[in-house]
Amino acid sequence: MKTPETSVGVEENYTISPQSGMNSSLSRDQLIDIPIDHKRSRYPFCIVWTPIPFLTWILPFIGHMGIATSNGVIRDFAGPYVVAEDNMAFGRPTKYWQLKSHLARGGSTGWDSAVREASEVYKTRMHNLCCDNCHSHVAMALNLMRYDGSTSWNMVKLAVLILVHGKYVKYVPMKRFIYHTLRALMQEQNRLSH
Repeated sequence: MKTPETSVGVEENYTISPQSGMNSSLSRDQLIDIPIDHKRSRYPFCIVWTPIPFLTWILPFIGHMGIATSNGVIRDFAGPYVVAEDNMAFGRPTKYWQLKSHLARGGSTGWDSAVREASEVYKTRMHNLCCDNCHSHVAMALNLMRYDGSTSWNMVKLAVLILVHGKYVKYVPMKRFIYHTLRALMQEQNRLSH
C-alpha cells in the first residue's frame, strides 16, 4: 500500500515519505538531504565543481568551485571583482557535494548569511589562480559559518574533499572528463617520447 507523502512547511516544500520513519514536522535545518534539481542547476547547501577546459584535462584535481545557497543558487568567484550568481564561470556543475545545513552556525540562515558575506568580500578582490581564487571564496564562506565547528577551511582541503565526497551530476560528463584527461596525458607522453 502506497502512503501519501507529506510536505514540510518551509520556504520551499521538501517531501518526506512517512514510511521513511522521519517526523514530517522537521525543520529545514534538520533535513539531511534536500532535493537537488539538476535540470535547473539547483544545489541547496552544496559545494559545486566544474572542470576548467585544458587545465583540468592536464591536472584532473584542478577545477572551478562554487557554493550554493539554501535555495540552491550557486555563487562563484568568477574573476577579478566578480562573484557570479546562478551562472558559473565555466558552465554548469559536473560534481557536487551536499553538506548538512545544521552543521553551519545558525543553520540555513547562517549558511545563507555566510555565503552572502563571503561573496561581498570577494567582489572587492583580485582573482589569483594560485592563492586567492574560487576555492578560497568557498573556504571563506565555510569559515564564516563555522561549518562543522571549524574555521580551518582552505582551498587545498576543499580540493581534496570535493574529489573524495563529490558526486558526478551525470555519467556522461564524468566519461567526457576522463576521456579528455586520458587523451591529454597520452598526447603529452607521445610528445615526450619523440
